[in-house]
Amino acid sequence: MLWNRFDWHACHLRLACAAMLSLAALGTAHAASLDPALLPQIQAATFEVVAAKPTVDPLTYEKPLPLDLLPYQERNDKYHSIGTAFAIGHGRYVTAAHVLRVGFGSLWGAPALRDGDGHVFAIDMIEKYSLRKDFVVFSLAAQPGQAALAVNTKPVLNQVVYAVGNALGTGVVIRDGLYTSATPEEQDGAWKWLRFSAAASPGNSGGPLLDSGGKLIGVVLMKSANENLNYALPISEVLNAPDNLAVIDQRLPYQFDVFDATQTGTFKTQFALPLSFAQFSARYLQLEDAFVDQQLKALLSKDGDPLFPRGDGSHRLLDSVPGLDPFPALITRNGNGDWGLAVKRGPRTALSDNGYLALGLAGHNMLFHLRKPDSVSAKQLYNDPAQLIAPLTKVGMFKRHVGTEQVRITALGSPTQDTLHTDVWQRRWQVRVWPLPYANMLIITCSLPVPDGYVTLMRFAPAGDLHEHLADMQALTDFVHVAYDGTLAQWKDYLQNTALLPAAFNDIHLTADYDRRFAYASKRLSFEFTPSLQKITANSTLTLGFGFLGAGAQRTWGVGDVRVKADADSQDRVNIERHVLPSPELDDAFKSEWKKVVQRQHPFDAVPYRMDDRMRVASVIGPPAADAPVLLYTAFYSVDGNRPASAAHAGLGQLLKNLRVTEH
Repeated sequence: MLWNRFDWHACHLRLACAAMLSLAALGTAHAASLDPALLPQIQAATFEVVAAKPTVDPLTYEKPLPLDLLPYQERNDKYHSIGTAFAIGHGRYVTAAHVLRVGFGSLWGAPALRDGDGHVFAIDMIEKYSLRKDFVVFSLAAQPGQAALAVNTKPVLNQVVYAVGNALGTGVVIRDGLYTSATPEEQDGAWKWLRFSAAASPGNSGGPLLDSGGKLIGVVLMKSANENLNYALPISEVLNAPDNLAVIDQRLPYQFDVFDATQTGTFKTQFALPLSFAQFSARYLQLEDAFVDQQLKALLSKDGDPLFPRGDGSHRLLDSVPGLDPFPALITRNGNGDWGLAVKRGPRTALSDNGYLALGLAGHNMLFHLRKPDSVSAKQLYNDPAQLIAPLTKVGMFKRHVGTEQVRITALGSPTQDTLHTDVWQRRWQVRVWPLPYANMLIITCSLPVPDGYVTLMRFAPAGDLHEHLADMQALTDFVHVAYDGTLAQWKDYLQNTALLPAAFNDIHLTADYDRRFAYASKRLSFEFTPSLQKITANSTLTLGFGFLGAGAQRTWGVGDVRVKADADSQDRVNIERHVLPSPELDDAFKSEWKKVVQRQHPFDAVPYRMDDRMRVASVIGPPAADAPVLLYTAFYSVDGNRPASAAHAGLGQLLKNLRVTEH
């Protein structure tokens, strides 16, 4: 995920999402010491930067939006106010680069300027641009007038200054303070920021900073993170910048949710101007998207061999028996360099017809497991995006803030993107994007079809950052760990959707003939049993624990644990587990467990024992300890604890009779 030094863009988006913009009529408040005669000229040369509100809303709400709770101006304004701009003469205007960035890929209209009388003027051509210095110079399709700000390129320290801008979307206001220091910019000290104490709020971005005589000295850009001082770019940096050129030269860090490493690269290029706003934004996004791809690639290759599943830190996860948890987790690296599973579980909500929605968080992502209602077939779920979103809306996942109320969104409409992504393990994810036009935001989901429903990664993203978040999320799919679980009826339904099955299922064959026979076969393992061993019905459950098998570059994603239960609540179960010789660097717990398996020690000695109200018994399939094996399988059989040990022992014998291991 790309992190930009300028946080006001994100702040604007948060304000939009919360519907907090208060678009009061354009007015001017001023400090008493500013000559009143200057005010008409300042007001005429200063503008709101606005973007048209969407006229079509694809969302459905639980009730009519209570727009009467909003201030009159806000609910009647056809525009969102996103910043401030000002005239510098000769038909040219200036604002912050990050203000116009809101319009790139936007769900709102293209940015425009609005004067104090409410007239709106479309942007014509982009003439100068600097990402690092955060300014843009442009012309308008029609001229508002001839008013422009006089310029002072040599301001004096400690003099009174005035920040002019559209503070918090309430119209243009003027606030006074002091010009406190000239501070070198952070990267190379290539210029000096004007730091000042006049109040500045989100919406002030791109507005003019004036001296005590009302002359322009800088462009208001950002707030100090830790103190009540703000930053402006000296106007000389704008005036002296080359004409007809866009300059991009900024160091930007990229982070990825599975480890703490950061890739910092320089987004550096330039291209010729003038261009229309549409042309400019398309060119910028093309370059930024390519930079994001380079950063992500560099970050993932930066670690070389230590990146999972390579390197010593991977062995703790690789050499464990795969887990059987159907809730997803991210494979992440901790501070010690070890890879493991990470997720913060949230609530689980029951749905109709035995469905449920279990929520969690991992990094910047929401993770959830949707167990589909029995009344919804796998084909219906996978082919109808509304089936994915409906449970989320039911639990109140999406709400729109209107005044003091939060109104639940009950439907998102159709996704604007619906594609397939195949991860490195050959699992097929359905990638969908839904717009939230009122907030200029997107909902992005990467959903993995599983036997009982879906496992999904989800994010909210600014509309203009779609490519960045898609690239990030699709890379993250390589690091999602989940077991495949479902009833035998769900498995039968799931396996019919061949276009969505992981490649691993090409080598897995299941037979579920209710009340007659269950069989599992792969290139590594096969077994079967009849109801004389364990009940076989539509409600019996099968769970496949997938791990990362093999070694080095030959690692594949495959089954390392198979569990079959008589039903979800039953004590009766069959478990076939794959064990490998642990790597030397792993701790004694791994080595001790392996020793028990190799030497057929308890509980792998084929002697029944009672535990957790169950009668259990386990045996080892494979060569004896004298052969120094590196791979072994174990077979577990468990029955209700009230049954005698002889029943468990006889059941294990039945299971072993038809169990074959073909992996060595």
